[in-house]
Amino acid sequence: MLRFRNARGCFLGLLLLLWLAVNAVVRTAMLVMAHRSLQSSFDWPTTIAIYFRGAINDLFPYFLLTLPLMIFLLLKRQIWGGRSGRAIASAAFWLYACAFLFGAVAEALFWDEFGSRFNFIAVDYLIYTTEVTRNLVESYPLIPLLSAVAAGAALFSLLLLRPFWKRAHLPAGRSPLLFAACLAMTCAAFLYTPLTSPDRLERELSANGVWSLFSAYRHNALDYREFYPVADDAQCAARLREELREDGTRFLTEQPAEWRRDVVASRPKWKPNVIQIVVESLGSNLLGKNTPNLNRIIDKSLFLSRLMATGTRTVRGIEALTLSLPPTPGSSIVRRPDCGELFSIGTVFREKGYDTAFVYGGFGYFDNMNAFFSGNGFRIVDRSDIPREDVTFANAWGVCDEDLFRAALRDADETWRQGRPFYQFVLTTSNHRPFTYPNGKVSIPSGSSRSGAVAYTDYAIGEFFREAAKKPWFRDTVFVISGDHTSSAAGHTDLPPDRYHIPAIFYCPGRIAPAKVDTLCSQADIPPTLFDLLGWSYRSGFFGRSALRTKPENGRAWISTYQTLGRLTPNSLVTMEPLREPSVAPWNFSGTKEESPLEPDVEDSLKNAAIADYQIAHDLFTSGSLKEEVVLR
Repeated sequence: MLRFRNARGCFLGLLLLLWLAVNAVVRTAMLVMAHRSLQSSFDWPTTIAIYFRGAINDLFPYFLLTLPLMIFLLLKRQIWGGRSGRAIASAAFWLYACAFLFGAVAEALFWDEFGSRFNFIAVDYLIYTTEVTRNLVESYPLIPLLSAVAAGAALFSLLLLRPFWKRAHLPAGRSPLLFAACLAMTCAAFLYTPLTSPDRLERELSANGVWSLFSAYRHNALDYREFYPVADDAQCAARLREELREDGTRFLTEQPAEWRRDVVASRPKWKPNVIQIVVESLGSNLLGKNTPNLNRIIDKSLFLSRLMATGTRTVRGIEALTLSLPPTPGSSIVRRPDCGELFSIGTVFREKGYDTAFVYGGFGYFDNMNAFFSGNGFRIVDRSDIPREDVTFANAWGVCDEDLFRAALRDADETWRQGRPFYQFVLTTSNHRPFTYPNGKVSIPSGSSRSGAVAYTDYAIGEFFREAAKKPWFRDTVFVISGDHTSSAAGHTDLPPDRYHIPAIFYCPGRIAPAKVDTLCSQADIPPTLFDLLGWSYRSGFFGRSALRTKPENGRAWISTYQTLGRLTPNSLVTMEPLREPSVAPWNFSGTKEESPLEPDVEDSLKNAAIADYQIAHDLFTSGSLKEEVVLR
């Protein structure tokens, strides 16, 4: 009979075999999901390369994960002695099998939601355990899943360990060679650089989830000057000034680094109330048959048809919509230390005598939102301020959108009675997994799909406007509606521009004429566009520009993940990644390919413009120059 002469090595080998097999199954499931959602297919050489790189990338995290077990097994001979010792070893094997299978399920669900391996979103989810746990409970059959994981781990443990224990040879002492080999592999794991690919989707498929999570934790904050190309400060300042120069603007000084400017109104001044509704995950691709109310509003509004979100998360959208800045690498400014007392959209409103409020259906401590808004002069109205009797439905992320809008209306009524104009920043949550909402509102069952959540949010918006139209302040109120980001930004490239396309609507019947603006613009351009519509003169520290004053050929937008930064023009995309040279690719909004590549001097100019935008935005924030008192003095 075949006997395992080195039981310790064979025990660890069986666990390694299970680890590699589980990761191969996960990789296969992701390939199937990528083909289903992105219509992506791979030829056999590419598929084999994905599995080969994946197996190598899976190997090294195993040694880090099992390091405690290795030390215990290799130094403790007694673990094998008797039934109790074998029971302990078997229990350890089962626990690791549970962890492997749980990680596999979590990766598959994360991929289905975000189209990528674990990234900085997963890191955030580990921080905000209350919301995430509730979201998981409400989104998935958690108890059956965990039971299946435990049962599956027990089955694999039985199948692998039963023949092993029958044939295992009890070692006489320690195994110095095996210990040295494991130690060497563990050290190599700390130094290992994962095998990768230029194609984002292939890179994600061949990556290891544990390694991706660890990497996201390490790189959640990035110093631009350490990781990205740096150009001469004077040249960057000159490029930025040229980009910000508009008719009716005057820079405060002639200093080369001056970006602050006085904006002079181009139309009569108007001081209406403003309610800005930021809809969770509202990409332009979701507008259609499930959004009849939004469709009707668009027909009566000023509509920015080529607006791009700056990122893929709500806090990135908040950053752009309030601070009017390019997305600095790493975490959004909303979640960073020293994020208060910044020049923001609220600064301009308060200078004009407005009350400013952040209205949110969830608990605003999530993602540091309450700290950010209160630190920048906003009143907070979140779930803790909504009376229990006014909550008709809630899930992990907050009250339903109808309850949120009713809270916004109550707050608007109270502020209006006090005789003050008001600005509300209203953030919805219903268009978010688990996609649950009150029954009987739309034809699509609650919790079944994003389509149903979109239809419900549209229904809630329709109800909001029907109630708002009855208010005495309605005719003198501008409503701004946009998405915070799209529902998915995954694709073959790191920055697929079509996955950042969101709508922006400026609605005030009788005061804002219906029109469609086809100029490429950024989410960060919404504040200056709004103030241009209102005919306001003000001091600006924004990087955004009014879409109404920008010529179509001068359109630009910033898009990003937390590491990859992009700058779009009507015919190009500049991409900047950590420790790499910027790249330029032809691009246009219609999605058709350019006939010829860009000229080298044009490419250089586009790269330099992107570097200037991101480098100066980073420097101004880190130096404290974006503080209210600095911009306004």
